[in-house]
Amino acid sequence: MKLQIRKLLPQLAAPLAVGGLAALLTKDSMDLFDELIKPPLTPPAWVFPVVWTVLYLMMGFAAYFAVISPQTPARALPLYAAQLFFNFCWSLLFFNFRAFLFSFVWLVILWVLILFTLLAFRRGSKTAGRLLVPYLVWVTLAGYLNLAIFILNR
Repeated sequence: MKLQIRKLLPQLAAPLAVGGLAALLTKDSMDLFDELIKPPLTPPAWVFPVVWTVLYLMMGFAAYFAVISPQTPARALPLYAAQLFFNFCWSLLFFNFRAFLFSFVWLVILWVLILFTLLAFRRGSKTAGRLLVPYLVWVTLAGYLNLAIFILNR
């Protein structure tokens, strides 16, 4: 299979732009994370930007494989866009607004959207579906952290 650069670049750019904008808009609020009581299994702060960058790249490649597959269902890309929107908003809800309980509920919706996106992508490309598995796992961990932070910091 030949790589189609004109289709790949926008798919990589979209999640990286979403992540970059969220990081830019929450950068002044990241000190909050250091101040919070955090649960066991909380990774060190430096892990988050590294993991998110890798995940955004994997999302981009997953979207690319979904886009180039004629078997990908029509609902797949709107689901993908919706989960990107929920991903972006979660950072603002958690860090800027400090709405820990609401951001947890929002994260549960994000998790469901990721699962539906993964399943839709997988219909078109097994590779696309597999590329979203680490994202789903990471958001599961984020859900644990988010809920625990809500409970520990009330």
